[in-house]
This record gives sequence, C-alpha cells and structure tokens, in this order.
Amino acid sequence: MSKKQKQDQKSEEGEAQKERKVKVVYYDDGSTIADMSGTHRGGKRPERSQATFREKMKTFFSVMKKMVLPLLCTLIGFLLVYMFLMWRTGRL
Repeated sequence: MSKKQKQDQKSEEGEAQKERKVKVVYYDDGSTIADMSGTHRGGKRPERSQATFREKMKTFFSVMKKMVLPLLCTLIGFLLVYMFLMWRTGRL
C-alpha cells in the first residue's frame, strides 16, 4: 500500500468512529410541557404544587401590564391607516 492509501484508510476509520452517537432516551410523564426535569424511572409520579388563585391573578395582571402599550400602539396604527384610506377615497 502506498502512503496515500494508508492515510485515506486511517481518515476513514477516524470518521467512522466520530459518526457513532449515543442514543438519547426521553421519558414521558404525561405532561403537555416539554420540561423533562421532573421525570424519574419509578412508577410513581411526584406531586405537583398548584398555584393559588392569588398567584394566578398576580401573574395575569403582570402580563396584562406588559401587553397594554403594544395593544394601544397597534390600535392607533390601525386607526391611522383607516383614516388615511378614508381620506384617499374622499369619504372623510
């Protein structure tokens, strides 16, 4: 064998070793959320803590505060486009 053939053979062997991958195993705990941190191999599912009504309302209003400004900007934008189109058609 020539040197080039030996080098090609070595590089092919090296590539074959690199291509081997470890198969990842996922466990489904019946949740619709993709968080897999709570899974375990036992047959018993851990108890999940439930959020209280106060915590849910606090989360709801904190999200609504963040959504009000973009909502108003969008409505004002639609109003301006509507007013411009009405002006161009002569109905305003």
